[in-house]
Amino acid sequence: MTTVTLTINGSVVTREVQPRTHLADFLREDMQLTSVHLGCEHGVCGACTVLVDGAPQRTCIDFAAAADGVSIRTIESFDDDPVMAALRRAFSVHHGLQCGYCTPGVLATAYDIVTRLPGADPARIREELAGNLCRCTGYAGMVAAIHEVAANPPSRPADAVRAEPLAFAGVKRASPAAPAAVAARAAPEADSAPYAAPTLPADAAEIALSEILDLPADKAWAVLRDVETVAACLPGATLQAFDAGAGVARGVFAVAIGPMRASFEGAAKVSFDDGERTGRIGGGGEDKSSRTRADGQLDFALNAVDGGRSQLDIALRYNVRGGLAQFSRGAVVAEAAKLLIGEFSGNLAKAAAGEAVDASATAGGIGFALKALSARIRRAFGL
Repeated sequence: MTTVTLTINGSVVTREVQPRTHLADFLREDMQLTSVHLGCEHGVCGACTVLVDGAPQRTCIDFAAAADGVSIRTIESFDDDPVMAALRRAFSVHHGLQCGYCTPGVLATAYDIVTRLPGADPARIREELAGNLCRCTGYAGMVAAIHEVAANPPSRPADAVRAEPLAFAGVKRASPAAPAAVAARAAPEADSAPYAAPTLPADAAEIALSEILDLPADKAWAVLRDVETVAACLPGATLQAFDAGAGVARGVFAVAIGPMRASFEGAAKVSFDDGERTGRIGGGGEDKSSRTRADGQLDFALNAVDGGRSQLDIALRYNVRGGLAQFSRGAVVAEAAKLLIGEFSGNLAKAAAGEAVDASATAGGIGFALKALSARIRRAFGL
C-alpha cells in the first residue's frame, strides 16, 4: 500500500491505496464521488475528466498513488461557482446534454475553456472539446453553450485560479489569452529562444534498433551528417531552423499511433563524431493540444557491413509526461518505432540516390498502428 495526501474539493485527504488503483476508481469507490464516470477506461472518451491542479485530466489512466500532493476538483465542488452556474444554465438552454453520462467530464473541460480562453470562437471550442466524446447530442448544443458563456464569462472565485506548474501534465500552461488572439494558432518558439538540454529520469523508457541500409558506409554517413536531409527523410518531421554553429535544430514532429495524434514543437542539440561515425541528438518538445511533453536522447552509430552496405544502430531513451504518457511504454510503440526507422532508412537511400523525398506528413496513422500490432503478434507467436 502507498500513502497519499491530496486535496479533493477543498478538503485535505490522506489515504492508503494500492499502487495499481486508478485515480478514477479511487475517486468513485473510496471517496464516493460518483460524478466521475467510467467509459472507455483507455483515456479516449473523457467521461472521467476532472480538474487536476486546475487543468482537465482523465483519471482512468492515472494512478491514485501518483496523485500525492495534487488538488482535484470534481463536479460536486462547483455548486456555488458562478462560471459553472452559467455553464449549467447554458447547457440547459441549448440542450447540451441528453443522457448525461458524458456531461460531468464535458463540464470540467468547458470550465477550463471558458476560464482559460475567454472569447473563444466555435472552431477553437470544438478543438479544445475534442477529448470528450458524446453519443447523444452531436456536440452542437455543447459548443453553443460554451460559446455563449465564453463570450462574457463571469468572474471566477479566487480559489479557482489555476496553480502552475501543473502537477500531472509536467508542462507550464499559457496564461489566459486575450479575446482577440484566441482564434490564432500558437506561433513556433522564436529561433533565438535558449535551448535547454533534456533531463531524463533514471527509469526513462529505452528502445534499441538496428537497420541495414543499402548504402556504403561513407555515402550513408554523408547523408546522416546533413541535418536538413535527415529531417526531410524522417516521417512527420519539419525542420524550421538549424543553427549549425550551435548545433541546435528547431522544428515540429507530428506522429499518430492509431487514433492518437500529437504535434510536438521543440528543439534538439545535434552532435557528430566523423571519425567514429557516431552521433547524438538530445532534445524535447511539447504538444499543446494534449499538454504532453516528450524529452529524449538518441545515440546512433554507423558501421560498414558486407555487400557494400551499412548498419545503423540506434539507442533511444525517452520520457513522456502529460495526457499521452500512457501510450509511451507499450510494446506496440516499440514496434511502431521500428516501422518508422524502416521508412526513414528507405528515404535515406532515396536521398543518397538523388531522388525526391517527401516525409513531412504525419508519421503513423491507423494503418501504421495495425502494422505495429501485427508485428508484435507475429513476434509473440514466433511467426
